[in-house]
Amino acid sequence: MSQLASTPGTARQSLNMRLARWRRTPIFYPLIGLVTVFVAMALINDNFLTLGNQINLVRQVSIIAIIAVGMSLAILTGGIDLSVGPVMALSGTVMAGLMVASVPPSLAIILGLLVGAAFGAFNGLFIAFAGMPPIIVTLATMGIARGLGLIYTGGYPISGLPSEFAFFGRGTLAGIEMPILIMFAVYALGYVLLSHTATGRYLYAIGGNEEATRLSGIRVSRYKLLVYTLSGTTAAIAGLVITSRLMSGQPNAGVGFELDAIAAVVLGGAAITGGRGMILGTLVGALLLGVLNNGLNLMGVSPYLQNVVKGLIILLAIYISRKRTT
Repeated sequence: MSQLASTPGTARQSLNMRLARWRRTPIFYPLIGLVTVFVAMALINDNFLTLGNQINLVRQVSIIAIIAVGMSLAILTGGIDLSVGPVMALSGTVMAGLMVASVPPSLAIILGLLVGAAFGAFNGLFIAFAGMPPIIVTLATMGIARGLGLIYTGGYPISGLPSEFAFFGRGTLAGIEMPILIMFAVYALGYVLLSHTATGRYLYAIGGNEEATRLSGIRVSRYKLLVYTLSGTTAAIAGLVITSRLMSGQPNAGVGFELDAIAAVVLGGAAITGGRGMILGTLVGALLLGVLNNGLNLMGVSPYLQNVVKGLIILLAIYISRKRTT
C-alpha cells in the first residue's frame, strides 16, 4: 500500500524535474514567446490562421531563417557576421549573370554558392588568423560585397533567367514549397553539425572560453575559418532562393537582413556573447520574428512602428539572455 501511495508523488516529482530541466534549455522561453505571439495574432486577426497566410508566412521566414543558421555559428563562437545581406545579394547576382551569359543553371548555382563560401572564408582569414574583431571585419566586407554586386550589375537588376531556375523559389516537391524544404534541409545539417559532431562541441567551447579551448590543443583558428565560410555559404543559399523567387538578380537585395538574422538568433535563446544556443532555437526565433511581422502587417501597423516593436523585443531578449548567463 505504501508503495502504491508513493507512486503519484514520485511521478509528480519526476515530472517537475523534467520541467525544471526543460526550463533551463535555451529554447524554452523562445517557444513560450512563439506560442504566445501566435495565439495573440490569431485572436486579433481572422485572416491570420488561413492556410494561404500560414504558407506565405513560412515562405517569407525561410530566407532569414537560412541566413540565421550561419549567423548562429558565428554568434555561438563569440563573433558576428554583418556581411550576410550583401553576400546574399552578390551570390544571387552572380548566379543570374552567369545564366544570362548562357552558363547552365546547375553550374551557375555552384559558382554562386562558391562566391558566398569564398567571401565567408575571406572574413574568416582576417578574423581567425589576423586576430581582427569580427564586427569590424564584417562591417568592412559588408560594404565590399555590396559594392562588388553593384559593380557587377551596373546597379541594375539582372532579368531574363531560364524558366527552370524558378523551381528553387517557386516550385514544390511532394506538395511542399522549395524555399521551405531548403530551409529545413539547412537546419537539419546545422543540427547534425552542432549536436552530433566533435566540431559542434568545439564551437560551443570556443564561445564559452576561447583561451581555455586553445590551451586544450584545439586549433581555434581553423574552426573560426570554418564558421565564417559556412556563414557565407548559407547567405549564398538564401541568395539562390530569393533570386529564384524573384527571377532576377537584385544587387540591392538583403538590405537589413543581417539585423533580422541576428534578431532570430537572439530571440532563439542564444547568448550574444557566445557559448550558448541551439540551432532549433534559431528556427523558433526566426518563426517568432515572422509571426510578429506577418501579424502586424495584417493589422495594418506602420512599418516604422514595426521596427520600433522589433527593436524593443530584441532588447528584451538580450536582457533575458544576459540575466540567465549571470
